[in-house]
Amino acid sequence: MAVEVVNESGVPVDEDALLDLARSVLAALHVHPGAELSVVCVDEAAMEQLHLEWMDLPGATDVMSFPLDELRPGTPEAPSAEGLLGDVVICPQVAAVQAARGGHSAEDEVLLLLTHGILHLLGFDHEEPEDREEMFALQAELLGQYLGRPAPDPTED
Repeated sequence: MAVEVVNESGVPVDEDALLDLARSVLAALHVHPGAELSVVCVDEAAMEQLHLEWMDLPGATDVMSFPLDELRPGTPEAPSAEGLLGDVVICPQVAAVQAARGGHSAEDEVLLLLTHGILHLLGFDHEEPEDREEMFALQAELLGQYLGRPAPDPTED
């Protein structure tokens, strides 16, 4: 799996953990080994600009996903198609605020956001209650497997 992690946020981020988690999530969802993913950590100003440009919403947000080839999860017998999965953009500063509010570490929050962002790239959504339940349960399962302990609950505005 080709995963690129870039930290442009100005704060320390465990890039190795992001890389390992991304590979773990993609493997668990049977994404083709040749698929490509980009993870970028940005500061609040850059995230606010993206949020306004793409969602027409003011203020920085925690994570945004930009799918490219609209890949979907595969199965052990039939992995997903090869292609460009897309970009997950995370704002560690927003994550730190949410982590404090949620009572867990900023690192755990960033890992949660990465898992969430990857699921969005793979077509999961949480607009409808049943979709939210499915996505958040899978998110908790995947992150919990990676962490070797229960995943933190999502902290939402």
